[in-house]
Amino acid sequence: MPGAPAHGRFGIWPWLALALVIFIADQWTKTLILGHYRLGDYTPITGFFNIVRAHNPGAAFSFLAGASGWQRWFFTVIGVGAAVLIIWMLRSHPGQRLFSFALACILGGAVGNVIDRMMHGYVVDFLDFHWAGNHFPAFNLADSAITLGAICLIVDELRRMRKRA
Repeated sequence: MPGAPAHGRFGIWPWLALALVIFIADQWTKTLILGHYRLGDYTPITGFFNIVRAHNPGAAFSFLAGASGWQRWFFTVIGVGAAVLIIWMLRSHPGQRLFSFALACILGGAVGNVIDRMMHGYVVDFLDFHWAGNHFPAFNLADSAITLGAICLIVDELRRMRKRA
């Protein structure tokens, strides 16, 4: 587009809007779970998927969930630091669409989980996949967005490496 800066006409704003949509969807679904389920309640949806209410005071895969409480603030600080770094990176590279999409997904998810930690002391999880009696750790929309963002970052870097070769 003539006259548009090389980094994109709207800069960081579309990416922040995407992060906000992810954050709102995450918090809305968690509010529904908190309002309709007690801890441990579940609803079977298919033979391999349940909606469940679970609390995770730790990080991914319940890492440090059994710690004495310090992990709440540790992971909150990490999440806030990540959000600041991501916003800085979005400001630096808003025209790199896949990269910025990935960062926006991670930002929306990270902020959603930080808010949980600050409000409840744990992250609300509710998506429970299982097979033959084995359950994958429950997760939520924020975790899904973070995972999608991480996958997109890998794909973006692989594409960048292939262009250099």
